[in-house]
Formats: sequence, structure tokens, C-alpha cells
Amino acid sequence: MSEDVSPAPESSPSATLEEALKKYGAPMPEPVREQLQRYVDVLWDINKTLNLTRHTDYDKFVSRDVMDSMALAGQLKPNEEILDMGSGGGVPGILIAIIRPDVRVSLCDSVGKKAKATQEIVERLGLEIPVYHNRAEEVLEDLSFDAVVCRAVAPMRKLLLWLEKHWLSAGRLLAVKGGKWIDEVKEARHHGVTKSVEIRNTYEYETPGNDHPSVIVKVWPKGRKEP
Repeated sequence: MSEDVSPAPESSPSATLEEALKKYGAPMPEPVREQLQRYVDVLWDINKTLNLTRHTDYDKFVSRDVMDSMALAGQLKPNEEILDMGSGGGVPGILIAIIRPDVRVSLCDSVGKKAKATQEIVERLGLEIPVYHNRAEEVLEDLSFDAVVCRAVAPMRKLLLWLEKHWLSAGRLLAVKGGKWIDEVKEARHHGVTKSVEIRNTYEYETPGNDHPSVIVKVWPKGRKEP
């Protein structure tokens, strides 16, 4: 799952999810593919009235949402429990739950309408995934996880500020970042929020349509063995 995947060459738009998965080097077993299809059908239906995603065709869904979720899923150990911070329409949390059914996923979003929409998606898919209408910091005051995951939520400075007092319950952070991740870390260092943590680029992968690789950045508290 953690193998590098080269971007697909330019071609005609994918007519089906299966076609897009094959195009971008991410073929899935039929049961997983069927769950992904149900998810995207529900997401796009809700998206007609609530702007949850701009990835409204199979190519964008696979090349961005599925590929990012696969990259994160590949960094998780068996049977870990994770919190998806700022879940929005359920990416990456719901997709990780589908791709890695051994992983226990919880979702949270501080925006009420997004949390409500995510809850509807979970219910319509029949998934047993808790959805919290709270900020991640509030969830972490009461619950503990092996990792917090996120994508396109905030720059590193804000992420580290939010988690600064919660590393005992957050475990580690796994964040999807783009080509400017090093600049984000420099900004965070300038504001003094990197002193108590270790930061690593733990995985890089090509993102179709971008001229730079995407990166999974791992953060954990200093003094603790690298998770």
C-alpha cells in the first residue's frame, strides 16, 4: 500500500470508478471498490446542496482523495485507533476505514453543517464510525488515539499549536502536505512551536496534475521513541 505510484498519462476521462482506480495504479478488491462506489455516490448526492468537495468526477476523486487516503493508510500499524481532524466530507477518515477495516476511525469537524453531513454519510453507508461536532482539541481532552490524521486543514504552525497540550492523547500527527511543507515547518519554527516535537517527511508520492510530490509529514513529541 505504501509503494510509489507514478501519475497516469493524459487520457480521456474515466467513465467508472474501476477505470480510474486502474488508471492511477490503485486497483482495489471488489468489496473495497463497492464500498468506495457507495461512498462517492452518497458524497456527490449530498454535495448537490452542500459544498463538501470539488472532486466531482472519478479521476479527481481517485487521484486526490483515494491516493491521499491510501498514503495515510500505509503509515498506520494494524488495529490502530485514529482521529480524522477536520473531516469535512469524510476524507481521509472514511476512506481509510474502507481501505483499512482493521483501523478504528473517529471523525471530527468543528463546522456544524459539515459534521452533520459527515454523520449522514456514515449512517447511509452503515458504518460504525463516531462523528464529533467538536474541535480536535476538545475530543482529545476526553479520548486517546494512536494518531491524528488530517488533510488540507491548516498550516503546520496552527496544527502544532492545536495539538501542543494534547500529545499524550494524540499519539502522533500524520498530515498530508504539498510542496511547501518545508516552508510551513520553517514558519512554525519561527513562531517557536517546534521546540517540543520531532518532525519527519515519512513518505512522498506523486500527485497527478501537480509539479511536486505530496508528502506525509509525521510529528511526535520529543523524548518519545519514533512511532
